[in-house]
Amino acid sequence: MTDSRVIVALDFSDETQAMKLVDQINPALCRLKIGKEMFTRSGPELVKRLVNRGYDVFLDLKYHDIPNTVANACKAAADLGVWMINVHALGGPAMLAAARSALSSPESPILIAVTILTSSSHEDLLAVGIDRTPAEMVQRLASIAKGEGINGVVCSARESHSLRSSLGSEFLLVTPGIRLSTDNADDQKRVVSPADAIRQGSDYLVIGRPITQAKDPVQKLLTINSEISQL
Repeated sequence: MTDSRVIVALDFSDETQAMKLVDQINPALCRLKIGKEMFTRSGPELVKRLVNRGYDVFLDLKYHDIPNTVANACKAAADLGVWMINVHALGGPAMLAAARSALSSPESPILIAVTILTSSSHEDLLAVGIDRTPAEMVQRLASIAKGEGINGVVCSARESHSLRSSLGSEFLLVTPGIRLSTDNADDQKRVVSPADAIRQGSDYLVIGRPITQAKDPVQKLLTINSEISQL
């Protein structure tokens, strides 16, 4: 198991591209995230392949359904040997509690909840009838998740400091939307650097294109690991 706080998002269009990157790195440098596109294309076998290579895998499928369905999905994910899985906090307390109950053994994956996507602005929330800012919704959903025994949340680093202050040091904060100063923000609207994210309280950093599209992914990983290890 690596002590790296970097989770590389394997957001590729096919397994061949993903494995080309995986072949360049190793489990000592990072953890890996499998999201909806890669899982839909390649399924559980890719996840098992990465686990068997020694990687800690974050299965990022954001389960959001009736409690029983989510509970069974969490059990199925745990059977793959993954390190971390997530559910949508917007599913509510009963759904979160069911997910937590499904992962009751010491060997179970870390269970985190998605609050508000880092691509969502205040205007986006207003458009779907939520008359609160992203920061207010993140705080509310994170508090609900902690109350149901969830290990942590996915959040923007811009909300990390307030969450760390209100929810304590043991509650995990997993932060996407990480960009180096030389990177393009792409479609992320609330982004910060790796060092700033750690300073603000993030435990793990989900980083995709800045690493996967780098000319030298290994060197980029080493640079990021070095930067945050000094904090």
